[in-house]
Amino acid sequence: MAVMAVGLMVMAGLVIDGGAAIAARARAADIAQEAARAGADQLTQASLRGTSPAGLQLDPAAAEAAAVRVLGLRGATGEVSVASREVTVTAHVPQRAAVLSAVGVSDLSGTAQATATILHGTTTGAP
Repeated sequence: MAVMAVGLMVMAGLVIDGGAAIAARARAADIAQEAARAGADQLTQASLRGTSPAGLQLDPAAAEAAAVRVLGLRGATGEVSVASREVTVTAHVPQRAAVLSAVGVSDLSGTAQATATILHGTTTGAP
């Protein structure tokens, strides 16, 4: 009987905590995408006033600050990398196990990475 109770507890833990782990990963992906887009919106004033859209340039300090601000506001931690025309964000979302902690599994944190590239106009659809 005790073995059956332990088995049911583990199965419940897999369902409940497995769902929480999947949700944490999805939330991390959403936050990483949002932070990367916020960073990619930080263009230099000079490039905005330029004559060619091909000359758009990121302001690296502002891009990193914007991405870090989004991470903090959404309750995540992470890393931000700014390249010439891209902002890459890795987001970490904390998630504690509710049931599986009884068998030693306590951390179900989610991690995801997203990259945003600065673009001008649209890249899809009819001209």
